[in-house]
This record gives sequence, C-alpha cells and structure tokens, in this order.
Amino acid sequence: MVDYLGIHILLELHGCPPERLRRPVDSERILLAAAAAMRARVVESRFHAFSPHGVSGVVVIAESHLTVHTWPEHGYAAVDVFSCGQLDLEAGLAILQEGYAATDAQQRRFGRGRVPTPPQ
Repeated sequence: MVDYLGIHILLELHGCPPERLRRPVDSERILLAAAAAMRARVVESRFHAFSPHGVSGVVVIAESHLTVHTWPEHGYAAVDVFSCGQLDLEAGLAILQEGYAATDAQQRRFGRGRVPTPPQ
C-alpha cells in the first residue's frame, strides 16, 4: 500500500463568462471563498491581470495552495488545488465551479509525495 503526502487536483473550467475571468479581484474573491469552504487557513493571496487578457493568482494556505490562470477570450480557467491537510475539497471545488459559472468542468487528481507504508 502507498500513502501520499498530499493531493493535487487539476480543475478545468470551460464555458465561463469572460467578465468573470478578466479582473483579479473577482478571481481572488472566488479562490478565497473556495478556501473558506474547504476550511483552509489562508496565509496570503496575490493576483495579477495581464494585458490584454487574463489573470493569474495564488492563494497560499497553510495546507498548501490554490492557483488560477484565466483566458477570458476562451471562457476558460485552469485551477490547481494542492492540499496536504484534511480539507473539505469537494466543498471548495463546488465553489470554484459555481464562482466561475463554468458550464463544463473536469478534474484530475494526483497523489503527490509517495510514502511507502511499512509492511505489517
């Protein structure tokens, strides 16, 4: 059996209204709401708008991080959630999908930091 130090979720959000993807303040609000729903402890957040399009941002949490990169011209947001704590990830993922008003969402999950379990 193998345990992992953390879980990394890649969230693909398509069909998002472009106006939700343009302003850093909107992405920051959405990611902070997701962190709160997960019951994560926020350490810091930083967001940046690019010209002519898009936002990149990170919310550092004590349990790891949430990041986003947006493409308003394509109605797309790429969100990463990495956690090495006991968080309510499903609650946060629902907030992210709802906050960006995505019409289509897919996710992939990866165990990170493989730790072999000693034999019994």
